[in-house]
Amino acid sequence: MSDFKELVADQTVNKCPRQYILALTDTLQVISGKWKLPIIASLLYGRTRFKDLQENIEKITPRMLSKELKELEINGILQRKVYDLTPVLIEYTLTESGKNLIDIVDSMLDWGIAHRKEVMKTDGI
Repeated sequence: MSDFKELVADQTVNKCPRQYILALTDTLQVISGKWKLPIIASLLYGRTRFKDLQENIEKITPRMLSKELKELEINGILQRKVYDLTPVLIEYTLTESGKNLIDIVDSMLDWGIAHRKEVMKTDGI
């Protein structure tokens, strides 16, 4: 675990260390985009098939889902398993690295809920 909070609080440090910038860049490279986090969040519930993912994530096209799944597989976030059945069965599961994203997803959900409440209160909605 990083000591980023302590580093930010330290008044003698005046810039973000390069290793943290690189780590943030790497993280965003893997999880950025409109669909990757919803896919990851869906897979946190266990193995699932393409059609199940498509039904769970509203408005994602089959082409986009396929593209995002390939990218997540290349980045080691999920694993694609093909079963030799008729018809062919393909299931997706998160790797250990993908499962470790649960804390990030949880923090983002907490922040998003709190932020939405604050913005709605400010806008008088």
